Amino acid sequence: MAHDRPHLPLTGACRCGQVRLRITAQPILTMACHCTGCQKMTAGPYSLSVAVPAAGFTVAEGEPVIGGLHGDMLHHFCCPHCLSWMFTRIEGLPDMVNVRATMLDDLTWYRPFIETYTCEKLAFAETGAAHSYERFPPMADFERLIGAYHAAR
Repeated sequence: MAHDRPHLPLTGACRCGQVRLRITAQPILTMACHCTGCQKMTAGPYSLSVAVPAAGFTVAEGEPVIGGLHGDMLHHFCCPHCLSWMFTRIEGLPDMVNVRATMLDDLTWYRPFIETYTCEKLAFAETGAAHSYERFPPMADFERLIGAYHAAR
């Protein structure tokens, strides 16, 4: 399954447009997560995301706030006005930002390459992802998955 490369820069915004994003680096990997946390955060069957290098990600307008669990490891950033879940930063992965793909202005290139937490997947939810994992892929698999993602594009 071939995946198109997006035309950079990618831009995006929350639902109300008060917080805008800009991505100037090619994605590392695209994903769909079926965990119940993502289901609740998105009010849908899964969340769609694109991992991008932190150096290629900026908040172009507005000041997002932390929402979701307010945990020590995951920091979910949301618009302070419409509360759209826009991106996640994960402690221990300072070189990556996980952007909610549906915040992007152009999704014509987007397809989830991996899907995670299929153990919590709703029976009808299909993503078309090339790789499926019952939970998260083992850390040792990520280098291979990233290489496969880039080879498929």
